[in-house]
Parts: sequence; structure tokens; C-alpha cells
Amino acid sequence: MKNFSLKIKHTEWNLSPLFSSDDDPAIEKQRVVVKKANEAFVNKWKKREDYLIDAKVLKTALDEYESLLGNYGIDGNEGYYFWLRSMQDQTDQKIKARVAKITEFSNQMRNALQFFELRLAKVDRKKQKEFLNDPELSSYHHFLEKIFRQAEYNLSENEEKILTLKEDPAYGKWVQMVSAFISKEERETLTSEGKKEKKTFESLIGLLSNKNKNVRDSAAQGINDILEKYVDVAESEINAIFANKKIDDELRGMSRPDFSRHLSDDMETEVVDTLIATVAKRYDVSQRFYTLKAKLSGVKKLAYHERNIDYVSAGKEYSLQQSAELVYTVFSELDEEFAAIFKKFLDNGQIDFSPKKGKRGGAFCTYWLLTQPTYVLLNHTGSLRDAQTLAHEMGHGINNELMRKKQNALNFGTPVATAEVASTFTEDFVLQEILKTADEEMRFDLMLAKLDADISTIFRQAACYQFEQELHKEFREKGYLPHQEIGKIFQNNMSAYMGPAVEQSPGSENWWIYWWHIRTFFYVYSYVSGLLISKSMQKSVKENPRFIIKVKEFLSAGISESPRKIFGNLGIDITDALFWDKGIDEIEATLQETEKLAKKLKKIE
Repeated sequence: MKNFSLKIKHTEWNLSPLFSSDDDPAIEKQRVVVKKANEAFVNKWKKREDYLIDAKVLKTALDEYESLLGNYGIDGNEGYYFWLRSMQDQTDQKIKARVAKITEFSNQMRNALQFFELRLAKVDRKKQKEFLNDPELSSYHHFLEKIFRQAEYNLSENEEKILTLKEDPAYGKWVQMVSAFISKEERETLTSEGKKEKKTFESLIGLLSNKNKNVRDSAAQGINDILEKYVDVAESEINAIFANKKIDDELRGMSRPDFSRHLSDDMETEVVDTLIATVAKRYDVSQRFYTLKAKLSGVKKLAYHERNIDYVSAGKEYSLQQSAELVYTVFSELDEEFAAIFKKFLDNGQIDFSPKKGKRGGAFCTYWLLTQPTYVLLNHTGSLRDAQTLAHEMGHGINNELMRKKQNALNFGTPVATAEVASTFTEDFVLQEILKTADEEMRFDLMLAKLDADISTIFRQAACYQFEQELHKEFREKGYLPHQEIGKIFQNNMSAYMGPAVEQSPGSENWWIYWWHIRTFFYVYSYVSGLLISKSMQKSVKENPRFIIKVKEFLSAGISESPRKIFGNLGIDITDALFWDKGIDEIEATLQETEKLAKKLKKIE
């Protein structure tokens, strides 16, 4: 690995580009500015109808709307700042109060603004065609296409206001509650050094990949204890937010629970169905992988919490510095602009690295307005998987920065269907970088790690999608699901992709509680599509490094076109089941090579 002498100047977010502190006097002043900007737009356009008839007037209205959403949004820097602060500490009551206040304000602004898109959606079909074909409106073409497509599912302006107002108490507060409860919990556990130490929930999760079985089992016991403590609360939460979603879907006339996700992602339902069905038919691949892992562990069955055992050679831990240098190496070889963006994130304090009590678990990359910085949250504990996660989230960050350069505020965004392509594209190159200089022993370890990541990203997420589908179906038929039933459905779906080599051990029935993705309904299909599509892109870049130019065009596209068209421009047909199968074939080929190496190195018989 090259040493670029990177300096990590900040290990926590530097939020000063937004505000200097929670008590910055500029917060109140900016809220006034945001309110005036929103009111100015509403006062100018709410009583007018000429923008619904005349393309030139509509162009003026859209330009002003784009400027409003790009520079002020509905909550300015305040909403973004306090949401980020709440991710750093989910237990701080003062921050919770500030989030609640700005959420109330932003809901008022959203309700005041929503007339614009709702009325635009109602123009007759003849006028819609005129607008879509008018060159004056070309920069807003796909924005208008989406509005017109969603029109039949819109409610009246007053009804939409009610749905907006109830969103936080009927959904947001429930999800925040469970997440906050779990994030503040600590349990004593055995560490790699043989000591007993108190660890946060997220740190306990990190210990599950430890090669020492006593460490894994001790961490799992702590996790099970925390989840058991909150299982009744989580039962109430999940039923409440499912009921809320059912109400929304029925009011809008949505045909199935996952349709709203597909509609908002600009993705055809048939494509998602084909994707999930194709992966499910190949669950034999993931089952073979876990059979191999069980053999490597010398057992017939792995406990559920042992599915992520790390086989990377001893000593291969990655500090923040090592992870940063590894990722920088990968990005530099792919494209100098990728590396420059990453360095900017490090220099500016746009990455919050380490786990701590109260901090939100997992990892994410987030942005709000076109004019605001992008931020990445990690819970880096020193494993190779953490280094991959850094590359994954920075893939999102690069995606955001390239969009920022080329798109207006109405085209600035990543529908779920495309968002995970950038992240999985960059993540995969981390292992490939290490493989360049690996001997057979290290190659074996790294191929196992790669398979671990691929199986989790593709097969596990497909199983999660099917878990969600079954949950919503059962809930809508029965009206309420006790946690015992949720646990059985969860274990059945996890068993489907893991097979008989992984035991759905006692306690695992509650592990759905901390799987946050099932609260962001049907989001997980994007990980499946993202990795399979990125594999296609990786292959093209390996064959012709100049293909990275095409990749950057994709990363810059934002929501200026539908995912189907964006991928079509790269020669990828996401409607074809054979395309998805080819990606799975690559994983199976890697598995076959790894099985052969395991025998050659006499790790299994």
C-alpha cells in the first residue's frame, strides 16, 4: 500500500459550515430568512394559474422553485444541522427538542409549498405532452415526467397537508425511540485481549466477526440481552408504523405495500420483482458459502450470530489511518477526482469515524440541499470490513459531489435504485487492491471476505426484501403481529438464504429489531441491484480503464433521467433477468475458486 501521508484532521464532523454551535445566534436569524424565501414563492404563485398553461411562465416558476429548494429548502441549515447532531447523540434531550421544533417548522413550509407540484400534476394530458416536448423546459424534463406519473396517487391539497403533519408522530418518533433506546445500551463483554469491558451495542455487533468463539458468544449474549429488553417496545413500534403505512397506501390507492417505494424511486415494479426472484432462485449459492464457512470452523452448524466470522489473517486490522490510505490508493487508481474528493472530506471534517455511546449505529452518507456539505457517518472499529464501509460510504460521497457539479436542485438526488451502485462500485475495489500482492493464503482469506460482503449485499438483502413483503402481507391480513410471529417470519427468511449450515439459534428471533432498513420500507433491493450493476461496471473498467469516464457520467446524472434510461446509456438492460444472473454467476465462480483453494491449502477435506 502506498503511503500518501494523509492527515485525518477531524475524527468527528466539523459542522461549522452550517453553524458554529447548538446555540449559534445565526440559527434564529436564518430561520427568518428561510421563512421569507418560502413565503415569497408562495405569495407569488399560489393564486396564479398561468404557469399551468404557458411554458414560458412555467419555466420562470420552475427556475424560482429550483433556486428556493437549492438555497433554502424548507428548513435551511437548521434542519440539517440538528438532524446531524441527533445522529451523533440520540440520547440528548435538548437536541431532540430542537429537532422537533425545526421539524414542526419544516412541515409548515412543506405544506405551504405543496400546492405547486400538486396543481402542476393535475394539468390535462395534452398540456403535459406540450410541456414535455417544449425545449424551454428541457432542463426540467424528467422532473415533470415524474410529477405527471405520480399524479394519480396524489390526494387533495388539504389531505396531503394532514399526511405531512402526521408523518413525524405516526412514524418518525416511533423509529427514533427504538433506535435511541438501543444506542444508549452497554453490556459487559469479553474482548480479544481476554478482558471484560463494557461495550456499546454497535461495538458488540463489531465483535461478532471476531475469530475467538468466546468473544463472539459473549458479544452475542450482550446483544440478545439488549434486544430482549426492548422486544415489546419494538413490537409496538413496528405495528404502529406498518399501520401508518397501510393507511397511507390505501388512501393513495397503492396496489401493494412496496409500490410506493418503486414509484418514489422511479423504478418499474416488474424490474424489482424480476431482480428479487432471480436472486431467490440462486439461494443455493449463498447456502454453499455458509456450508464452507461451517467446515472452516470445524462445526456442522454455525450459530446465527457467527455468520460473519472474519477469516482474514491475524494482525490484519485497519486503523483509521490505514483505512484512509487504502481507500485513497483505490480512488487514485480509479480516478484522480475520486481521490481529491475523498481528501477534501478528510480535510474538511465531513466524516464522523468512531463509535461512542448514544451515536447512531451503522454507517451512512447524507446530504440535503445542493448548497450544503455532504457528511459521512461511520462506526469504525478497525476491521477490513470497516475499511470497505469507508469506501462504500465515500462512493455515495463522490456520487453526491459529481452530481453537485452538473445538476440543478430539482435533478440533484439519487433514487434508491441508483444510489447503491456508486457505493458498491468503490467498495469492491478495496479488496481487489489488496489481492494484487496477496499470496495464496492471503488470497484465500480475502476471497472469503469478498464473498462475505457479496452474500450479505445480494442474498441477505434479497431475503430481507422478502421478509418485509411477508411482514406487510401478514400485518394487513391480521391487523397486528406479536413479536413472536415476527421472529418466526424473520428466521424463516434468513434460513432460506443461509441454509442448513446456519442455526437460527435462540435469541436470533429478535435480531430484526435493529435492522433499520425495514423501517425505510423496501429500501434493501437497491443493495442487490447496486452490487450486481456495479460488477458490470467494474468489469468494463478492468477491460478498458477509460470506461471510468462513462461511470462518472452515470454518477453525475442524478435524477435527470429514469434509472432504466441511465443504465441503458451504459449498455445495461435492467429489465433482463439474464443480466442479473450473470452477476450471480461471477459470485458463484469466486465461490468455486475459494472452495478449491480451501482444499489445496488443506483448510477443509
